[in-house]
Amino acid sequence: MFELVNSGGWLMLPILLCSVMALAISIERFWTLREARVAPKHLVGSVWALVQKGELTTEKLSEIQKGSALGHIIVTGLNNSKFGREIMKESIQESASKVIHEMERFLNPLGTIALVSPLLGLLGTVVGMIKVFTEIMIQGTGNANVLAGGISEALVTTAAGLSVAIPALILHRFFLRRVDYLVVEMEQEAVKLVEVVLGDRAVDFD
Repeated sequence: MFELVNSGGWLMLPILLCSVMALAISIERFWTLREARVAPKHLVGSVWALVQKGELTTEKLSEIQKGSALGHIIVTGLNNSKFGREIMKESIQESASKVIHEMERFLNPLGTIALVSPLLGLLGTVVGMIKVFTEIMIQGTGNANVLAGGISEALVTTAAGLSVAIPALILHRFFLRRVDYLVVEMEQEAVKLVEVVLGDRAVDFD
């Protein structure tokens, strides 16, 4: 690894830093954006069952609110249900916007890494080729080792930059789609909550 970094020159350091940041963000987002953590199945049905049994205590509400992103939205909606449909829906939307903001956390830096890494690799290529041509001007084309070193530096940084950028871009798109999917799930559950609490129609929780 050290030989690879050394052959790529000093521009390998920011590329390696980008790779470490991308890996850390990806692990954190995989853990955070689990469906069980964001929008657990049948949560609205379970909460409504507690309401009907009269077992939805303050402690239960606090536990539900802290348990998941959807739980936070549900508790906010329940706390504002007595003010009518419009206020309840507005409170849910406001809570959901905060939740979505948290779900999209670190995705912009991950996208930036996907864009910057190949540019760093390209810069390494340019620097390496400048060294090659400089040595050609000074020593001519007779010293193959010097020329090979410059070309190697150019190719290593390009490959390293692409090696970081490609998975970072794939993961960035994956997490964006994951957020979209979870938002749709939470929206459907929030609609169920409004309908069942205000008693407009029967709701299937399956």
